[in-house]
Amino acid sequence: MSHRSPLRGPTAVAALAAAALAAGLLAAPPAASAPAPSVNAALAPAGPAAPFPGHRSEAPPPARTRIHDIQGRTRISPLAGQRVTGVPGTVTAVRAFGSARGFWVQDPRPDRDPATSEAIFVFTGSATPAVAAGDSVLVSGTVTEYYPGGAAAGLQSVTELTRAEWTVESSGNPLPAAVPLRPSTIPDRYAPDAKGGSIEGLRLRPNRYALDRYESLEGMRVGVRDAPVVGATNSHHELWVTAEPGHARTARGGALYSSYRDPNSGRVKIGSLLPLAQRPFPAANVGDELTGTTAGPLDYDNFGGYTIAATELGARTDRRLAREKTRPQAADELAVATYNVENLSPKTSPAKFERLAEALVDRLAAPDIVALEEVQDDDGPADSGHVGAGRTLEQLTDAIAAAGGPRYEWRQIDPVDGQDGGQPGGNIRNAFLFNPERVSFTDTPGGDSTTPVKVVGRGGATALSASPGRVAPADPAWRDSRKPLAGQFSFRGRPVFVVANHFNSKGGDQGVDSRFQPPARTSETRRLGQARAVNAFVKELVAADPRADVIVAGDLNDYQFSPALKALTAGGVLTDQVGRLPKKERYGYVYQGNSQVLDHMLTSRHLRRTDYDIVHINAEFADQASDHDPQVLRLRVRDR
Repeated sequence: MSHRSPLRGPTAVAALAAAALAAGLLAAPPAASAPAPSVNAALAPAGPAAPFPGHRSEAPPPARTRIHDIQGRTRISPLAGQRVTGVPGTVTAVRAFGSARGFWVQDPRPDRDPATSEAIFVFTGSATPAVAAGDSVLVSGTVTEYYPGGAAAGLQSVTELTRAEWTVESSGNPLPAAVPLRPSTIPDRYAPDAKGGSIEGLRLRPNRYALDRYESLEGMRVGVRDAPVVGATNSHHELWVTAEPGHARTARGGALYSSYRDPNSGRVKIGSLLPLAQRPFPAANVGDELTGTTAGPLDYDNFGGYTIAATELGARTDRRLAREKTRPQAADELAVATYNVENLSPKTSPAKFERLAEALVDRLAAPDIVALEEVQDDDGPADSGHVGAGRTLEQLTDAIAAAGGPRYEWRQIDPVDGQDGGQPGGNIRNAFLFNPERVSFTDTPGGDSTTPVKVVGRGGATALSASPGRVAPADPAWRDSRKPLAGQFSFRGRPVFVVANHFNSKGGDQGVDSRFQPPARTSETRRLGQARAVNAFVKELVAADPRADVIVAGDLNDYQFSPALKALTAGGVLTDQVGRLPKKERYGYVYQGNSQVLDHMLTSRHLRRTDYDIVHINAEFADQASDHDPQVLRLRVRDR
């Protein structure tokens, strides 16, 4: 574990933080007189994460070191590894909970260089520092570059003081004014281009790049006012706002991520230093607003990059974001849906089954076919060797029937134990639900976890060698990943081929705020191979029958503009339905405040007249049944 954890504000530490407040550690600066100077020390080590690898300054610190001398004009302190003494500043905030305690100190006498931050975090480990906001202090300590998640994670470092000692010279001093984050202060260009290399050695250009602007404010008091929420409150009491309210917004108030070049520079995460008992964290949805001022030191962590550690929190203004509801399919329309149900098993709470069922029946209008992703085995994450998912699917279909929906049947193939990735022991897989009153499933024996499905027959007699069957399960692209599930259905006498997918995750990719720019997307190689395998399978189907009705659906873990989606649609064999939506509606997943596309529905080339809907019921909301929004595609038989 790293020596410093991100802001969480959990209920478990609320009492501790409340005690700190009672002790005056988080109180507003008192208007009292200055006490006699006192000396404190925190000799906690920096922790197991390797500090400033490859960075150690040989130049001695200036005779009177100030914080901007420590921070310097690049991301790495020119004094890294050195001991500094008597650094002056005002305490602006205290982190008094968790194992990453400490305080921020800011110099009230800044220099005139916009590249040098005037604040720094003083790390005290598990010891609560005996300081309060408004204390004027002289701090001594070792200059350390801390890498959240460890240096190998690829993130930027945080310059801080460790093994610190300090003297409180006076209390009740005014805090430095918060630097406003707004469109005029945040450049549209996100990061310098280091051709994939590190940007650490580059001089900060805060007027040119957003990442440089944030880095130049590291640790300083910053603020946003009347900030739109673009990432809903999560279980760790965090949310995302944008300081650029007019930039790249979705139809429902989010921040649209539509190209690698523009990751929405104005996004910033909001955490809180305030005890939950004193100031409950707002449960906000996308489109809400933090009305008033939200301000605090600008931190950086491995769970979301730049974060305002709020000592002042705006009030939530509820913009009443509504969960969507799609229309019912007509009698001669086939409705196919895809839904990532996020690690569903009998160990999941009954309430989640009920919510998924209600959504399928009422929000999605009971689709004829549903491609499910992340269906776990019957004992969930218990690593017992059991791989069957009959009880999981039975519980879901029972809940759907209880919610007034059809009595769905299901088809799936059990994976080899531990071979399909996901939560250890869970054996997640893709599965089909279908309404037997509207469609029939063409059961063809021979499908198992390791046998590849083939295309047999030609023209109107084109069929699958096994239904259900798995697409190229032995291909190395599917190692430790979910294999595609192909099924043959019949609707109004016509065969329909559906391929359910869950491509490799983005785990291991460098974040958009990485110190390596542009960031490496190492997981992309696997998805490229997976996309090519599915593309080749669909090409076999349409070569056998150019008018084959083929639907490829699922969580592809990649964007509509990604190389993987280009490979999947290569040769014009498939059309990604996302591209047929208005631009502001092209999203179904929200990550770090970016509304983006990970789930897709694609159709074979002759299916030109379709009705496609991403049904927004989860991703934008603090209260979610899954982190993905489901999608529905409707096809009218007479148009084929």
